[in-house]
Amino acid sequence: MNAQTRALIDEAAQGSNQGCLHFGQVIGLLVQAGVEAYSVDYRARRSTYYLPEGATLDVDTPMPDVAIAPDFDTTALRAAIRGAQQGVVMYPQFKALSRQAGCVGYTVWIAGRHVSYFGRQGETHVERFPD
Repeated sequence: MNAQTRALIDEAAQGSNQGCLHFGQVIGLLVQAGVEAYSVDYRARRSTYYLPEGATLDVDTPMPDVAIAPDFDTTALRAAIRGAQQGVVMYPQFKALSRQAGCVGYTVWIAGRHVSYFGRQGETHVERFPD
């Protein structure tokens, strides 16, 4: 992985975690970097970025002091997603809200234009990127 790719990924991760970048801005930076997907594991406090040639980059991801609920509440998760899509909820708050909704992590499929969210018992919610 070259230095420019890593710098773009770091910029996206830091800006998102600090609440300075919206999801669309993060995706724009990751597209520039050539990232095809990334996964966020709330329990491991780590994000993994995947490049088409097989390279990966793991980045520590700070988490709020909010327990992950035992039950997967798709209604609460959708409300957090809508808030993020409208620019009302930034990533630090999104992490707290989605953890309260029982989300343990998610994978963003940039080329596929959707996000798969996961619950403790293997539940999945798929959210398409807004047009």
